[in-house]
Amino acid sequence: MSGERVTGIPQKPKATRPHLPKGWQKGSRLRSNIEALGMAVGLAIVLRIFVVQAFTIPSGSMIPTLLVGDYILVNKFIYHFTSVGRGDIVVFRSPEDPDRDYIKRIIGQPGEKIAIKGGVVFVNGQPLKEAYADAHSPGGLGGYMGTWGPKVVPPGYYFLLGDNRNNSRDSRVWGFLDGGLIRGRAFLIYFSWNGEHHTVRWSRLGKVLH
Repeated sequence: MSGERVTGIPQKPKATRPHLPKGWQKGSRLRSNIEALGMAVGLAIVLRIFVVQAFTIPSGSMIPTLLVGDYILVNKFIYHFTSVGRGDIVVFRSPEDPDRDYIKRIIGQPGEKIAIKGGVVFVNGQPLKEAYADAHSPGGLGGYMGTWGPKVVPPGYYFLLGDNRNNSRDSRVWGFLDGGLIRGRAFLIYFSWNGEHHTVRWSRLGKVLH
């Protein structure tokens, strides 16, 4: 009785690892440095997209808190854990031009009645203490900026003002801000350049924003 012939399956030759150039072999200093640099760049990209982003201040709408030439850091993740609060300095997409970013201070929160009389802000009928605000510098936006409202902030919206009250285009002009346009909260000045005198403002470096 003849049996069916079975032929063996030829084995694949053993794969050989490609020869790496000197300096790229596992454990080499060059390779370790390149990998560390790649990880650092990747981490920086992730932080910029999701956590922290740097911005520069091009105008004087937030004087005296922020000066032209200040470089600031903005926490883009914080409002996933906490609510937007009165006094927060926030970066947001302009309601007039979504391709531009503005920076102002949160003054009125949803449901609050806001009014401005004689340059003084009233929240639910009570004057707001604002040590940060400059309401006395000459303004280019007209005298009506010292009088506004009263109006109630709608749900999901905020009322924002620049600290330089007479030189700020803010909620008095373009109305309440949709909370969905807020990108994050400014928290630190990490560099400051005086363009007029071409000098570093050393005293501003590391200043925490309030």
